[in-house]
Parts: sequence; C-alpha cells; structure tokens
Amino acid sequence: MAKTSDKPKSFEAAMTELESIVAAMEAPDLPLEQALAHFERGTRLLRFCEGALGEAENRIRILENGRLEAFGDGDSAS
Repeated sequence: MAKTSDKPKSFEAAMTELESIVAAMEAPDLPLEQALAHFERGTRLLRFCEGALGEAENRIRILENGRLEAFGDGDSAS
C-alpha cells in the first residue's frame, strides 16, 4: 500500500486504491493497526475523490451556463 501522505495521481487511481483497501479490510485476519491505517488512507482517498467530483460538477455548471440538468429526462425515440 502507498504511504498515507501520497496524493493519488488521478481520480481513477484513487478509486482503484480504495477498492483494494476495501478488499484488504474485508479479510478476517487483518490486524487492528493495519485496519486503522487502511481506514485512514481510505478516508483521505474518499476526500480526494469527493473534491475531484465537486470540481467536475463545477466545470459542467460553467459549460452549461450555470445550469446542471439531469441526464435522460429528454424525449428520445425508442
């Protein structure tokens, strides 16, 4: 696992690392200290991902002139 101070290279890298942390934490024989370290790293990754998603939402709002519309609500020929 990466050091707890390492910033992820990208949103996708953070998500991949989060998935591996969840898998490791599901192991029944994980020592408490290691579980706490995983939890701490996972929390930092989650905050990073939330920030990245917030920035993406803001960029979409700018591109949509301040409106954020739901996908799939328009009329479509099926």
